[in-house]
Amino acid sequence: MTDTLASKYQLVIQDVHKSYGEKKVLEDIDLTVRSGEFCTVVGPSGCGKSTLLRLILGQEDVSSGFIYIDGKPVGLPSTDRGIVYQRYSLFPHLSVLDNVILGQTLRIAPWSARSKRKAFVDEAMVYLERMRLAEHSHKLPSELSGGMQQRVAIAQALIAKPKILMMDEPFGALDPETREEMQIFILELWDASRFTVFFVTHDLEEALFLGSRIFVLSQFYTDQRGNGQQIRRGAKIVADHHLPKTPLSAETKRAPHFLDLMESIRRDGFNPAHLQHVDDFNLRHPDSFRTLSPGEGDSQSDRMPQLWDKSQ
Repeated sequence: MTDTLASKYQLVIQDVHKSYGEKKVLEDIDLTVRSGEFCTVVGPSGCGKSTLLRLILGQEDVSSGFIYIDGKPVGLPSTDRGIVYQRYSLFPHLSVLDNVILGQTLRIAPWSARSKRKAFVDEAMVYLERMRLAEHSHKLPSELSGGMQQRVAIAQALIAKPKILMMDEPFGALDPETREEMQIFILELWDASRFTVFFVTHDLEEALFLGSRIFVLSQFYTDQRGNGQQIRRGAKIVADHHLPKTPLSAETKRAPHFLDLMESIRRDGFNPAHLQHVDDFNLRHPDSFRTLSPGEGDSQSDRMPQLWDKSQ
């Protein structure tokens, strides 16, 4: 991988395929992400959103292709990728504070943890202040609301200082009012710190409201291979949109341009009766590219130049 590419992009995925036996889930996945972007990923049920997340986390291996973070192969799960799931990753018998510092204490020898506890606590309280939870630090998770528990989980992930914060349907279990509060909260947090976020959701409105960029992953498309059961296709990125951030308000969700884009994405990515050809994908984002397999597109120009030497 070239130094220029490594300095320009924090996350690079090129020509990634993922299959489970005969079932092809992801096909020709290509994307680049700059440091500080808030990327949301949407797509119909079964398109492989969570699979893509697990590949970036290093929980699973690609069938073929490349994933790099800061110029290095993604490797096994580590603290450079924090993760927040829909179900809160909190231990019910530990206080809010102890849940937040747990990762810190587990990474060092037991005999060192006691002497460093004050430093861990001081740092954790800074994060709990940011989460508006400092006054609840002594409570157990069961004493908190769902939204408050999710904020603890976010603090738990951020204190490890990940390069990328991964979020997999983090607000899916919340009621609509709390969910909107958490959407605004995570945007305020991101706007203040500009850490990189990779956010998977099934909720298109949520994705458009949160993201500075949206990837639409879908298995509903066609190409030069034709159609029929004999053609085994995996999901591709069928659209890659830049989303200009407007003044933070839930009113954005009712703006005409917001509703028009939501309808366009729903048609192109979610409708099995509307099969876009690969040549018609909306990949006009300046950082978007693709590596179609031979015979999928109309011309040889569809295969973009190799981003790095595969032999390295």
